[in-house]
Amino acid sequence: MKHSLITLSLTITSLCLTANAQEVSPLPVTKGLLLDLNANKDVETEDGNRVKSWKNQIQDNKIDLFVKQDEGRDKKPKKNRPKMGIGSGRPTLKKDVAAIGGNNTLIFEEQELINHNEDAFDHLTQGSGYTWLSIICTYKQVKGKPDVNSFFGNLTNGKPYAGFWGNFMDDNRFWLGTRTGKDFGIKRKKGASPLWHQELNPQLITPKPLEEKKYYLLMGRMGAGTEKVDLELFVNSTTPVDKKQLPIDPKANPSKMAVGQERDATNHPGWESFHGEISRLLIFERPLTDGELTSTANALKATYNIK
Repeated sequence: MKHSLITLSLTITSLCLTANAQEVSPLPVTKGLLLDLNANKDVETEDGNRVKSWKNQIQDNKIDLFVKQDEGRDKKPKKNRPKMGIGSGRPTLKKDVAAIGGNNTLIFEEQELINHNEDAFDHLTQGSGYTWLSIICTYKQVKGKPDVNSFFGNLTNGKPYAGFWGNFMDDNRFWLGTRTGKDFGIKRKKGASPLWHQELNPQLITPKPLEEKKYYLLMGRMGAGTEKVDLELFVNSTTPVDKKQLPIDPKANPSKMAVGQERDATNHPGWESFHGEISRLLIFERPLTDGELTSTANALKATYNIK
């Protein structure tokens, strides 16, 4: 009888652990944490599993909901693109994903969620610096603007497109950047890409593509300051994959933060969006120290089974 009770107790414990797979451990660092989008929590759906809104887990700041955006989706699409229509911009909630420890994730396929606070993230690229971390996987990208498949960004919705963003090339190399929109008296070479400039807004990029449908911890960090600062890119490790410097313009004026594309691009929704999944997105309004970045990365990798 005693043996049966022990077995029953162990079985119940095992079931409870399985049921609580989505109970995410507290983060080891919260100072300066501005945004925590967690697919396990406060995802409001409609029409089945289509996402209507995603709530920031950090309370008492100006950033609350990221919501569906229908504006522009009833217009004629770009050349060779399918007609979108109202409601087509909603990502899909995918539950209990075994590959990431039973946690939930959101599928984005040329879709986006927008936070309509115009200025909430401006200070990050005006001098405060930032650190962002995301649990993400990428699918095969669909042809749109060449090499711009963005999974988040707060670029202005018009020139000079100031802000910061995370992207995939068409071949799924991961890249990130920060843009101030100021030329600092530096002339661009004729024919150079308008997306990045080695001195003004350098592109940081992985040397090889990320594997499709494999989950990664991607991270970006920008130093604090109003002159030149370091910009760093990380994949699954706190050893930088790429590192460059860029000048800061304290008067830069980014716009609304979008998840799933580079900005609130109502003039061409989906054209610069990525195909893939996002399970977690954290943004700090400061550069984490090396120790803080390591402890936070280790906590996320343990929670989401990232090797």
